[in-house]
Amino acid sequence: MFYRPGHDDHGLPHNPYKAIVSPRPIGWISTLTRDGTANLAPYSFFNGVADDPPMVMFSTTGKKIGRDEVKDSLTNIRDTGEFCVSIVSHALKDAMNLSSGHYAPDEDEFTVAGLEKGTPNVVKAPFVAAAPAALECKLFKEIELPGGAVMVLGEVVGIHIRDEHITDGILDVTSYQPMARLGYRDYSAVTDIFSLNRPGQK
Repeated sequence: MFYRPGHDDHGLPHNPYKAIVSPRPIGWISTLTRDGTANLAPYSFFNGVADDPPMVMFSTTGKKIGRDEVKDSLTNIRDTGEFCVSIVSHALKDAMNLSSGHYAPDEDEFTVAGLEKGTPNVVKAPFVAAAPAALECKLFKEIELPGGAVMVLGEVVGIHIRDEHITDGILDVTSYQPMARLGYRDYSAVTDIFSLNRPGQK
C-alpha cells in the first residue's frame, strides 16, 4: 500500500505511522511550575540528538485534549528553562502509565503515581528516584512544527545512573529493561542485545 499523509485515506482503522517509526524510547519529562509544584509526563517522541555536548529532544502535540491550553510540561519549561528526563524501566511501566493521565497543573504526578523524587544537582526539577538513569537538562531551543506540535531541545547538564546497572564499566540495559513505545497502545521492553562491528573494526 501507499498513501500520502494529509492527502490520502490510508483505509486502516488506525494511523500506522507511529507503528512504523518504532520502537521509540520514552522520555519521562519532569518539570516544576513557577511556584514549585512538580509535573511528570511521558513522551514517546523522544531521543538523543547529539553527544558533545549531550543533547536530547522531545516533542509534544502542544495542546491539552479538549482544552485550549498548552501542556503543563511545555508551560513549565518555558517558565523555568529546565527539565529532567527519567528513563522508564520495565518495573516502572505502571507508574509511567499513571503519570500519563490528564491532571490539573497544580497536581503532582509523582504523588499520583506513588513515586519518590530524586534530588537534582544542577537544575531544580526533580527526577524519578527509582529510574535507572536520569538526565538533568537546560532548555536550548524550542521549535514549532507544522500542525501545532512543538519540539523541545535540551542540553544535558547532569547525568544520574544507578550503580546497580553498571557491570564491568558498561551500562547494562538488560538489567532494567528500558521501555519503548510502539504503535497504537503497544509497548516493548529490551530484554536481550547483540553487537555488530562496523566494517574494518575488530
